[in-house]
Amino acid sequence: MYKRIVTIAAASLVVSGCGSTPTERGVSGAGIGASAGAVLGAVTGMTVLQGAVIGATAGGLTGALTREDQINLGRPAWKQGQAGAPAPAAAPSQYAYSAPSTVREIQSTLKSLGYYSGPVDGIAGPKTASAIRSYQQKNGLLVDGRPSADLLNHMRRRS
Repeated sequence: MYKRIVTIAAASLVVSGCGSTPTERGVSGAGIGASAGAVLGAVTGMTVLQGAVIGATAGGLTGALTREDQINLGRPAWKQGQAGAPAPAAAPSQYAYSAPSTVREIQSTLKSLGYYSGPVDGIAGPKTASAIRSYQQKNGLLVDGRPSADLLNHMRRRS
């Protein structure tokens, strides 16, 4: 029984990873949901299969109905290493929610305003998040430390 749970959970996680299109996100969400549901089914009165089906349905719907900027676990695992597919630039950061070009422009603007002293490299790390939080707080914005197109537009209007 334990081996079956581990096998189902591992197989479901292999296809998980989200994506940028509704189809990719739905498939990834279903994989994540199936693995979580299988575990839930094993520890409750349901069977592993019932839990996996319920989890896959809920996860698939969640993945298909959310946007990339709401939940982003990166590039789908099944697309890693495909011929002709660009290699990922870097491991995703917990702070990265925007395109590197957007992050670079935000970093550059924050640097010119005296909020940021790190590199202008398009990688939204802890220094970038801290500078963004300072800018947001000083300008009466929602303070979340996340780079975004909305933040960049605000900065452009202020310049």
